[in-house]
Amino acid sequence: MPEKIIQANKVRFCYPADPETRVVPPPALDGLTLDIERGSFVAVLGHNGCGKSTFAKHCNAICVPSEGTVLVCGIDTKNEDRLFDIRGRVGMVFQNPDNQLVATIVEDDVAFALENLGVPQPEMRKRVDEVLQSVDMYDRRKSSPHQLSGGQKQRVAIAGVLAMRPDCIVLDEPTAMLDPRGRGEVIRTIRRLNREYGTTVILITHYMDEAVQADRVVVMDRGKILVEGTPREVFTQTALLRGAGLDVPQATRLCQTLAEKGLAVRTDALTAEEAVETIADALSGPAAAAPDVESGFPSADQSAAGKPESKKNSGEASTPAVRLENVTFLYNRGLPQEHAAIQDISLDILPGEMIGIIGHTGSGKSTLIQHLNGLLRPDAGRVLIDGEDIWEKPKEIRKVRFKVGLVFQYPEYQLFGETVYKDIAFGPQNMGLSGKELDERVREAARFVDLKPETLEKSPFDLSGGQKRRCAIAGVIAMNPEVLILDEPTAGLDPHGREKILGQIVRYHQEVGNTVLLVSHNMEDIARYADRVLVMNHARIQMFDTVHEVFSRAEELVSVGLNIPQVTQVALGLRARGFELPTDLLTVHGTADAILRKGGWKHGA
Repeated sequence: MPEKIIQANKVRFCYPADPETRVVPPPALDGLTLDIERGSFVAVLGHNGCGKSTFAKHCNAICVPSEGTVLVCGIDTKNEDRLFDIRGRVGMVFQNPDNQLVATIVEDDVAFALENLGVPQPEMRKRVDEVLQSVDMYDRRKSSPHQLSGGQKQRVAIAGVLAMRPDCIVLDEPTAMLDPRGRGEVIRTIRRLNREYGTTVILITHYMDEAVQADRVVVMDRGKILVEGTPREVFTQTALLRGAGLDVPQATRLCQTLAEKGLAVRTDALTAEEAVETIADALSGPAAAAPDVESGFPSADQSAAGKPESKKNSGEASTPAVRLENVTFLYNRGLPQEHAAIQDISLDILPGEMIGIIGHTGSGKSTLIQHLNGLLRPDAGRVLIDGEDIWEKPKEIRKVRFKVGLVFQYPEYQLFGETVYKDIAFGPQNMGLSGKELDERVREAARFVDLKPETLEKSPFDLSGGQKRRCAIAGVIAMNPEVLILDEPTAGLDPHGREKILGQIVRYHQEVGNTVLLVSHNMEDIARYADRVLVMNHARIQMFDTVHEVFSRAEELVSVGLNIPQVTQVALGLRARGFELPTDLLTVHGTADAILRKGGWKHGA
């Protein structure tokens, strides 16, 4: 067999012109040359639209080059007679699991490819059980995929490919919808297959902590390779990566920030453990007192966390914007598969608060928020918006949906208008707005999400992924809801796109002063923007407290399948070594400030 399992040579690929406008898009791949060695683990990074997914589709002949060649195990992907051979050797996991789930039972879905490959029944049973356990879905093996959460569906899709044990696995953002524990389990499974079975892995990701585990990192930009090398070689090029819309691990940024202020730390630390080691060495050494402690950073107890000032109503007598009283909801009620998606949930959310909602995949987050605008009706308990039971008058539930706007996990699925303008206008029109008032509402919503006026006349389906999300968000905020709920609005976006979307949400929150609920698996985003954090665990509330209080309970978060920001891990690691640091540090500058200002160079007893 050839040493190189995939060989892309001067590959150029163009998607077809728009049938109406006849506008030809720029090439998705533009002279790409890249070899993937057998048995390697390669992470591919790049901003949305740089060509990563298009390259992935070339690896198993879903796409074939317009110019140039792609060889898979020495087979030219243009050879249609060998497509079965190619796809038997290169398995692919897509961004959206709904695109590859075909069966009505989870274990049947995982076995589907094995049946087509003619794997004997005993071996098939063994592989199905093994991969379902590895992605923590064995207990749901008899469930129907449509009953699963988005993250659980993704685990099943990954299991189906892992069960094939192909020579090469291409994973296109496979963990975007998974909780931290699920992400860790999937990456560990991938690494084990890579190391124990010699499976070649190509991982497309926007998570820098996943990329650092690869043997090699390839950064793409405009259909070409921008830079490649080991993780340490690539992630030390911070300015180059930032210019490409990417980021570096928090641990790396922390060490680089400390080095800029005079602390003698290595600047190529990639993990929390490496950062703890080099910072501890620097703080214990003879130059420990040298750092410029007048660093200009905000203090750790200010909005050093990077959080804008909240506009929540501080009056103790305020009527909650949202109140849940002992709410329970059952899926498959009365059937053998009956189970509680949320159970005995009681909480109050004040007007103007920014609430972060976190929890493991399947913990009940999405089910919870779908109760707030009446998409689901509780089997027990009450949901109150502005003090009124939303189900007291079921025929008027439509009015609740004007008050409580919900942006789904895949906002693109909410788009259907002929133009962006008409799509954004749909909600306000149903509220009875027209003429100048409607136009002002549409354009104001577009301004909030940074959609340019000329974009309003385009079809929403001609937009980029990030623009589609902004269009969907604009369609909800155009109704000026009192409560805005966003369910994983940044999943699958590159760091620059994520920052842009979150910045627009925060700016809207600050200017309008409404209540915002943000569901996310990104702990750094929640730590940075939320006032309080609601932690869900197996259908119940595990915690509901301030950001600092929640993230100071690191062990408890880890025990329920979550994690803490990487810089918080660094701070706790330094505390374990005897250095006096707070337990609630959440951001790079806040942590650097604490190390430089609050006696971090003074070794504890």
